[in-house]
Amino acid sequence: MKRKHRKIKLILRYFHGSKRYFLFAIAASLITTVLNAVTPQIFRFSIDEVLGGSGYGYLEENLWLLSLAIVGVAVLSGISMFVSRTCTTRAGENFAKNMRDSLFAHVQRLPMSWHDKNQTGDIIQRCTSDVEVIRNFVVTQLLEVFRTAFLIGISFVVMFSMNPELALVVLFFVPIVAGYSAIFYRLIAKRFTKADEAEGELSTVVQENATGVRVVRAFGRERFELNRFREKNEAFARMWIHLGTLSGLYWGVGDLITGLQVVAVVALGAAAAVHGEITVGEFVAFASYNTVLVWPVRGLGRILSDMSKAGISFERVDYIIHGEEEAYQDKGQGQNPFPQSMDITFSQVSFGYEPGKTVLDNLSFSIPQGQIFGILGGTGSGKTTIVQLLTRLYELDAEEDKKTTPWKGRIAIGGTDIRDLPLEWLRRNVGMVLQEPFLYSRTIRENIAASAPEATMEEIREAARTACIDEAILSFADGYDTLVGERGVTLSGGQRQRVAIARMLLQKAPIMVFDDSLSAVDSETDSRIRKALKERMKGSTVILISHRITTLMGADQILVLNQGRAEELGTHEQLIEKQGIYRQIYEIQMRRDDREQMQDDRKTRKREAVQNGSI
Repeated sequence: MKRKHRKIKLILRYFHGSKRYFLFAIAASLITTVLNAVTPQIFRFSIDEVLGGSGYGYLEENLWLLSLAIVGVAVLSGISMFVSRTCTTRAGENFAKNMRDSLFAHVQRLPMSWHDKNQTGDIIQRCTSDVEVIRNFVVTQLLEVFRTAFLIGISFVVMFSMNPELALVVLFFVPIVAGYSAIFYRLIAKRFTKADEAEGELSTVVQENATGVRVVRAFGRERFELNRFREKNEAFARMWIHLGTLSGLYWGVGDLITGLQVVAVVALGAAAAVHGEITVGEFVAFASYNTVLVWPVRGLGRILSDMSKAGISFERVDYIIHGEEEAYQDKGQGQNPFPQSMDITFSQVSFGYEPGKTVLDNLSFSIPQGQIFGILGGTGSGKTTIVQLLTRLYELDAEEDKKTTPWKGRIAIGGTDIRDLPLEWLRRNVGMVLQEPFLYSRTIRENIAASAPEATMEEIREAARTACIDEAILSFADGYDTLVGERGVTLSGGQRQRVAIARMLLQKAPIMVFDDSLSAVDSETDSRIRKALKERMKGSTVILISHRITTLMGADQILVLNQGRAEELGTHEQLIEKQGIYRQIYEIQMRRDDREQMQDDRKTRKREAVQNGSI
């Protein structure tokens, strides 16, 4: 009962601005049904009263008037049907639009932990295909339920008034069709669930292949991806073939039942007319009502089938709707003033993404405002997790974690716990560039200005110059109006990172985070960017995450992570003096850099020798 109440509440929630159209559609549909019920009565009257010589001589001489009446009823029925369809379309599209808008807005507010658990293709399928299934049922099939119920009611009232015995024959078949449809509904509900899930998996495969097209091409995985898609596609096709078989069985048996219904009414009605138990006109009217009833009652199976699909779609959409949102305006102004400084403090922070798997273990450190803070560590050491906790992409005190895992600690900015700050303020004041930055399928100018849409062209270019990408952009035929393609595929990895850096600089956030965001640029460009950033970011708190010692050695402090714990902390000079992880990495990288420099020098000398004709 509670689930049904939630579905009704969900329907009403998205009918804002559509209720009057839906009510008009119901009214117009009921008028159409009444008019359709009038036509058989005109036939009965024409046969029994007019042609039977019951004193309607004028009508007998002017049968065209009866024909005109039938045409008039048909015209009125067509008009009401037009009104019903028009209102249904408007109600349906408004309903679907409201639902899509609400779902998209809600997905924007769902936490990263929710997105981690749900595949992108499945989310897309829930927000598109499932919404369309719900729209079709609520506005089209639900209206058909009202019309069918009213049609059955008015038809049986008229038939019982003419001949109760024959009406009972027709009535006998209605529960048989309804019961048969209910059985079909039970059989097909679970299979529709699996088919929907299979469609979501298929969408995910296509989405991953499209977004990872470079990886597919680079590693020659075309055949693997094709086989993967074929496997999912074949499973999806098998499910729908099985559903089609069930539907074919349903319609075949249903046609047999309705055929028996028509034969029974015609045979018994004809016998009753021959014996004078009913008039010929009543027999014709009965046959007409029976014909009118056959398909709507027969269509109950299709409606129940759609109901099964809609019920599953309701649950799939409801799953998204009841995902707990991040509270952008949860706290802050008034009760908890915004911090006056941008000092950052991590105090005994322990955290993991899954119960029992700790990524950060009792981590403590502080970053005074205006400092450049470097973080070094191997893969999986927790570098990126620090940033994600700082911006509250993941919460230390998430309810699901409280039940199973003792995540603990405190993260503060300017002495204020970040959990007491509104997310909107926090993320506006913490700019971040990721190792794999996301670029929109728009122009380079629009991508840079995404963090500050009101920025002038000069401000955009200034940010691009600081990120050492301005010259590269101007070398393109369309300059800043160059389309970067989906996810920025038309740019190199280093260019994408520099565009993302320019976008973050335009945000002018007092805290800036570079999460290995210079990994795809060469050492010389890395040095130029860091020099330009140092000039521009005076007074800002900067967190540099990198695998390169050369990127971090100019930082005021460097934190070395090892399996989520603070292994070392100090300046470059202090850490070099220790016989620890930092020095080991430094010596390995310096030897590698020296070898690379020697190779570069050898190539340069060889190239010069060729040019001079020495070899």
